[in-house]
Amino acid sequence: MLRSIRPRQLGAALACGLSLATGLTALQPPAARADVGNSSGFEFRWDSDKEFRKLWYHVSSGRATNRSDYYLVLGPKDRKTALLKLAISVPKDFDAYIDPKRIQLCYMLRGGVTRKTECQEVIPALAEVSKDGSAIEIFPNQPVPVGRSIGVRIQLTNPYSPGMYQFNALAQAPGDVPISGYLGSWVIEISPNE
Repeated sequence: MLRSIRPRQLGAALACGLSLATGLTALQPPAARADVGNSSGFEFRWDSDKEFRKLWYHVSSGRATNRSDYYLVLGPKDRKTALLKLAISVPKDFDAYIDPKRIQLCYMLRGGVTRKTECQEVIPALAEVSKDGSAIEIFPNQPVPVGRSIGVRIQLTNPYSPGMYQFNALAQAPGDVPISGYLGSWVIEISPNE
């Protein structure tokens, strides 16, 4: 038996998810579904501002534990001075072994729809990785002039843990004061290997 309900009470009852016809039974919204196993091809990158600059990169495989080539690119507009030293901070939770013998500093061809990113010419340099794996330092034999895209090619096995990893680039220019300045960051996403 239904009693009379004012329109205001009816709206409140429906807003609370109650059904008057079935005697105050809660309505269930349809369950949300997400397909987490497939990548949508969408990549999220932060907008640049004066404290954070996104840098372009290419990863040959973005799946956890896969062998991959990382191309960390610095375009002509990403640096204003010659490069004497390049330091890259590695996130502490990036649990992949980085072998200094598998790091190259190169003049890069930046890829796109019709071509792939590749190392055009190797720049002679010494690469070192800190003992705890938190930093990569690259010392070119000669200062690298501005005007061309350069990049770091790293061959490694992707980390076991999927997630987003932020690598920061700091460069030291030739001059009297050996201070490294922030160039930008590469935010790389590693997805689960399913």
